[in-house]
Amino acid sequence: MIRLGELAELIGATCKGDSDCLINSVADLRAAKHGQISFLTNKKYLQYLEESQASAIITSEEIAADHEGNFLIMKEPYLGYAKTTKVFNDAPKPASGIHPTAVIADDAILGENVSIGANSVVESCVQIGANSCIGPQVFLGHGVQLGDDCLIHPQVSIYHGVTIGHRAIIHSGAVFGSDGFGFANEGGKWVKIHQLGSIEIGDDFEAGANTTIDRGALLNTRIGNGVILDNLVHIAHNVSLGDNLAMAAMTGVAGGTSIGKGVTLAGRVSIIGHLEICDNAHVTVNTTVNKSITEPGVYSSGDVAEPNRQWRRKQARLKKLDSLFQRVKQLETELKLAKESKELAIENKENDND
Repeated sequence: MIRLGELAELIGATCKGDSDCLINSVADLRAAKHGQISFLTNKKYLQYLEESQASAIITSEEIAADHEGNFLIMKEPYLGYAKTTKVFNDAPKPASGIHPTAVIADDAILGENVSIGANSVVESCVQIGANSCIGPQVFLGHGVQLGDDCLIHPQVSIYHGVTIGHRAIIHSGAVFGSDGFGFANEGGKWVKIHQLGSIEIGDDFEAGANTTIDRGALLNTRIGNGVILDNLVHIAHNVSLGDNLAMAAMTGVAGGTSIGKGVTLAGRVSIIGHLEICDNAHVTVNTTVNKSITEPGVYSSGDVAEPNRQWRRKQARLKKLDSLFQRVKQLETELKLAKESKELAIENKENDND
């Protein structure tokens, strides 16, 4: 429980209304009850503001000016909402200390206040920074380096030689450092290319559940600072991701592609290998990127849902597109010949008159 005025100071907002109002949790605008705080960023949801029972709302000055009640006013209310969730985060804290079933190599270096959960394995030459928490059944391979204040959730596997900076959060099922997809063909049989590089990850990194990042073939796969990856993301070998990149679920980046800073990739984006994506490019859902992007902006491909009858009609027409193109090309040729014939006839007539 916290006073509204105190919460305003914590998130950098201006309080309008009763600063002594007590807030006990965060809730959706439509479901909020007395004692809870919600947020409103879009005017199309104003109707819910009138009906909401929330004790306070995080919103913009423009919206708050036209309504009575308790408000926390910010230029970016959604950012205020994000900061407020941290205040009321009720996720259980990981158990502290080293569980007796954890297997830790004698030469592993653990910083102050490191916690390691049940049945986790920490191999030789691993370094774990201060205040980092390793959940149950985590595997840290030979020579892994973790910075300070990292949180590794249960059943994460980090292969040998991977380096991760400070304040990383890695969710369950993630696998970092597995082999990239590299094979040569010898007489119809595949010969494995052993992946000799590793992975370098910067500070303030977060990866969702079941995300995978492949180690480099020769050079390292590189992930910048402040990168956030959703669940079920795949990063192939020798990919480079710039600082503050955000990537939504089920997106995949093929090997050797380099992506700049501040890029956002929506869900199910597919990027083929060995491309260059510039800073501040934004790719929308279900887009396939098959050539480099050199200018900042928004890029899209794919199709969207529509009534089946309309879709079937469109598909039928697409099948006729090539024949239609050939007919148009023939008509253009015939028109050109007819025009030339007409011009020649006019010229001959003028010559006869002379």
